[in-house]
Amino acid sequence: MASAAGSSNLMLAIHEKKTTPTDLYRPLRLYIASAYSEREAASADDDLSAVRDLRAAVEQPSLPDPSSLEQRRDALLAYARALALVEPRFPISPDRAHVHSLTFTWHDAFKGNKKCALASIHLEKAAVLFNLGAVYSQIALAADRSTDVGIRTACGAFQSAAGAFAWLRESGVAAKAVAAGATTVDVSPECAGMLEKLMLAQAQECFFEKVIAGGKPPALCSKVARQVGIFYEEAYAALSAPPLSQHFDKTWVSHVQLKAAQFYADACYRYSLDLHEKEEIAEEIARLKIGMSALADAKKAAKGVAAQLLDSVNKLESNMKTNLERAMKENDRVYLMRVPAAGSLGALPAASLVKPTSLAEVLDASKERLFSSLVPDGSMKALSKYTEMVDNIIRTQAEKLQQASEITRVRLKEMDLPDSILSLEGNIALPLDLKEDVEAVQISGGPAGLDSELQQLRDLRRVNQELLVQTEELLQKEANEDAQFRTQFGSRWTRPQSSTLTKNIQDRLNLFAANIKKAADSDSLIERGVKENYPLMSILDKRPIESALPSISRPIMSLDGNEDAIVGALKQSLRQLESLGAQRAGLEDMLKEMKRKDDILPKLMAGVGSHDDLFKKEIAKYDSICAEIGDNIVAQEQLLLQIQAQNEQFAAVFNIEDYKAARERCYKQIAAAVAKYREIKKNINEGLNFYVTLQEAIGKIKQQCSDFIMTRNIQCREMIEDVQRKLAGFNFSSSSHSSMQRNASVLPDQSSPSPPPHAQAPYAAPPGGDSRPGYSQPEPRPAYSQPYPPSYGAPPQQPPYGAPHPGQYQQPPHQPPPGHDYGQPAYPGWRGPYYNAHQPQPQQPGPYPQPPYNAPGAYPPHQSNYYRPQ
Repeated sequence: MASAAGSSNLMLAIHEKKTTPTDLYRPLRLYIASAYSEREAASADDDLSAVRDLRAAVEQPSLPDPSSLEQRRDALLAYARALALVEPRFPISPDRAHVHSLTFTWHDAFKGNKKCALASIHLEKAAVLFNLGAVYSQIALAADRSTDVGIRTACGAFQSAAGAFAWLRESGVAAKAVAAGATTVDVSPECAGMLEKLMLAQAQECFFEKVIAGGKPPALCSKVARQVGIFYEEAYAALSAPPLSQHFDKTWVSHVQLKAAQFYADACYRYSLDLHEKEEIAEEIARLKIGMSALADAKKAAKGVAAQLLDSVNKLESNMKTNLERAMKENDRVYLMRVPAAGSLGALPAASLVKPTSLAEVLDASKERLFSSLVPDGSMKALSKYTEMVDNIIRTQAEKLQQASEITRVRLKEMDLPDSILSLEGNIALPLDLKEDVEAVQISGGPAGLDSELQQLRDLRRVNQELLVQTEELLQKEANEDAQFRTQFGSRWTRPQSSTLTKNIQDRLNLFAANIKKAADSDSLIERGVKENYPLMSILDKRPIESALPSISRPIMSLDGNEDAIVGALKQSLRQLESLGAQRAGLEDMLKEMKRKDDILPKLMAGVGSHDDLFKKEIAKYDSICAEIGDNIVAQEQLLLQIQAQNEQFAAVFNIEDYKAARERCYKQIAAAVAKYREIKKNINEGLNFYVTLQEAIGKIKQQCSDFIMTRNIQCREMIEDVQRKLAGFNFSSSSHSSMQRNASVLPDQSSPSPPPHAQAPYAAPPGGDSRPGYSQPEPRPAYSQPYPPSYGAPPQQPPYGAPHPGQYQQPPHQPPPGHDYGQPAYPGWRGPYYNAHQPQPQQPGPYPQPPYNAPGAYPPHQSNYYRPQ
């Protein structure tokens, strides 16, 4: 088994089986001379030489370069086609000694010290097909998978290798070789099946590399990776069972096992990325834990695997660990979701993008002319005619069987069987799609859990209202201080009024307040909807939900007490009908098996009797099974008539029509309850998302107000100092000076933190620059404008949850006189959008509270099985 790294992942190729030289020319020529004539042997001399040369080419070892590998592949294909023509003409087998002194010797590809020497054409064909698959795998391994062309070449070659091993198994060549006495395990059907899965795994792995390199969505990457893991798991299962369990090197087995775990874990990892984007944090955590556990178990059993594979596994494990820690931290701080148990999760979806390439066309020897003189054309045409006759029988009988099964299905459905019997016995079941809907509702909390979510809405609304009031109080306090200084200093106080600078912010706060009021109205509608519809939805809280369904009850009064006998007879008839269905399936398999084994070529070539007599005798083999099929269909029709009569009696005694009507009404009630629950749940989730988004927007506005007030305090101190200097220059009296000092004493505490360096910029704009001060920069409208659509009859043009629409900052009307040194410097958080829906910003520091709630998603968690190593 050869290995190579490819572009990123280690892959494997198969070594060819080795053989010893064998002379085909002399034994085959002697057979032709004895079975036909010396003249026929002489005319076949060129064909015999061609077969000898083809065998000699196969005996030569192959070279590793791509061109030599392709030549090797073509030589194997040519020899395989020649063997297809040799087989029906030369009886080369241990029990048919017509061809003397001809023995084929082949060594085991995985244990070279074991070999098989046998006079069997089946061994020769099996070995050639095995080597063909091995060469295809080597071609794939030699391709440069870092390029698009290389990865396509590798993927196609791996699929062709899988096709060669599939042909070895499905055509019966491997089974015939084993039956003939071929004792090497590598050409057994079990080994061929394992190698087919291994090659498919590596072909799918090429697709995985391609989708990863192409930046495809995580969900698609997860499906592709999962299918890679499935193929590796199937290969590992075959390696772990006889006869392969003791045949392969433990290191090689560990490689396949670790690959299976690696791609299962990678599927979990990619799936978790998609879950994180959807904010399904709880299932993300569960998937990551399952994948990491699978990796850990496989690494314990992996001994002697390549360092590169271990490095790849360790890197994947590190990435999963990082994402798991992040997801758990987010869940603990924000989402507070319950992590589902591994057993409750469903199987990861998989997408198979590869299949074994059919080699029927390249192995088709119908156009080859080798030894054509040894078989009359009439015999070949006769064989084709017989095959057509057999195919017609198989097709006709298969259609009859399928039609009978469909008739049974339709008739039982019309009679509501066996559902009625199951309901009488207490085994009531919802339709599958409706049951899945109910389970999803119950997993997400059900109607009983809506009260807690409504309380979350109320709490979030209160937090937003409190945060809005705090922000408005900050602005009002600064405006009061500014008015006090303006009264104190009169015309000398030239700083712009607070109301001028904060008008746009105040407008936005007013808009937020209006949105909260609209949201409160919508909350009331939702609460009223929950209250009004709870009687309808309460059926969804029943566990199990089947307990809400009506059941068939026995009649209150019985005239003759024969209810049990009626039910027993009907159940017995249904069991007989089931037995007839199983019998039909067996008859169809028997037909296919008979066709597979039906080979009359040796008899045709023997030329005994006329072809028509031979066909009549051979085709009669199918008469008995055709008669069994006819008897089965007749018996089924009679049994269906009997079941119909018994069901009519059963329906009359147990009042089945009323039961059906009640059951349909219950189905409709459950469906309506599910629909109403989903509607309310959707509205609640939209409300939660709205409040969380609005809280973030108000918090950022509050931070801007804090930065604005800090800057205004800096301006205030500078302006006081300037006014004091001017008053001193005019030689005001000491009393006036003392008055000014007293006025200055009302300034904010001078020990407050110093502003950032950029806060020292003058108010006036530099020459040629933007005349607008830093605080008047317009901000783009955020993307959360309408997160909460109308509900409960709200008019479409007035969404009940109005979204915050931040206004545009305008140029303040008041400008300072030329040369004025004081003004509004820039401050952190003022410029740029305060909310960006496409590039989430880190949480701004500030005194406002963090969102106490998360908005639970409107989806139920999936249910699935977790990974269990084979």
